[in-house]
Amino acid sequence: MTFEEARAQFPVLDRLAYLNAGTNGPLAGATVAAVEDRIERDLREGRSGAGWLDEVLALRTEARRGLAAVLGVDPGLVALTDSTTRGCQLVLAGLGLGRGDEVVTTDQEHFGLLGPLHATGARVVVTTGDEDAILAAVTPRTRLIATSHVLWTTGRRLELGRVREDSGLPVLVDGAQSAGAIALGAEPFDFYTVSAQKWLCAPEPTGALYVRDPERLRIAVPSSLSHEGYELDGSFTPKEGSARFDSGWIGTPTLAGLVAALGTHPEWRYERAADTAAACRELLEPLVEVVTPARHSTLVSFRPPGDPTALVASLHERGVVVRELQGRDLVRASCGWWTSEGDLERLAAGLAGAS
Repeated sequence: MTFEEARAQFPVLDRLAYLNAGTNGPLAGATVAAVEDRIERDLREGRSGAGWLDEVLALRTEARRGLAAVLGVDPGLVALTDSTTRGCQLVLAGLGLGRGDEVVTTDQEHFGLLGPLHATGARVVVTTGDEDAILAAVTPRTRLIATSHVLWTTGRRLELGRVREDSGLPVLVDGAQSAGAIALGAEPFDFYTVSAQKWLCAPEPTGALYVRDPERLRIAVPSSLSHEGYELDGSFTPKEGSARFDSGWIGTPTLAGLVAALGTHPEWRYERAADTAAACRELLEPLVEVVTPARHSTLVSFRPPGDPTALVASLHERGVVVRELQGRDLVRASCGWWTSEGDLERLAAGLAGAS
């Protein structure tokens, strides 16, 4: 598949320089068609019966396999969720953290992780978004390190394999800005969360949770899909592997869209996205203060000389979609494998015109 053929899957790119996959990725025509086809099927034939349920379970199996391929893990270790936040909640509840425990995180995290951390009642130790700072914050009371693989603010990529090895502690990874955006290696992560509507360009709400050792995490939030069977008193037999952490029902149209979206990404996506982010950085550096380290991620965050809210609005009027990071005086451009040179030139021209 050529770049032009792959990019043509996303109709929004005909009109806009869409640089906001860090929030929601563009939808492909095939993804929307799969959603519509499934809705039409359910409209005609209803949503019940053994045949319908078999189709639902087959879609879930296909989605699990596709998400596992993105993470480079065994499908049996992947739970289907509706978001990164849900994945964080499942892990933290299962670990049973509370008073007397400590969790180390950073000051660059999204509330989707920070909120569930504080809800545990454990002492949340907040440090800067840096590997050495994270390791220095660990104490004998620390039970978990919870942070992003790619920081949603600065776009910095953390070496979490090193953090886990040097600390000897389990690591809960917020993968919202990494899964589907950068190639994931063989780092020994314990828990890895996915927001599929971002870089995987799936419908929302969709996501996943990787659990390296399902037997060592308590099922604290069972769903109707997390058991093989149950008794009248509520006791149940968990499913094998990480499917026991499936967070609940995902509508069949959304599932169909997720499966279709996972099939839209070319093999060369990670190399192309990395090169595009590097080109974006090169174009922007003469115009603004770029805060994202070179070659760290597909995010390019920068500090504009003026009001970031006004700048984002001005760029939107020019057909360039980026995001303001409120409270941090930053604007963020998300460079996907589908991003063209023309998209980047429109962004640079908009910044030059606004200055």
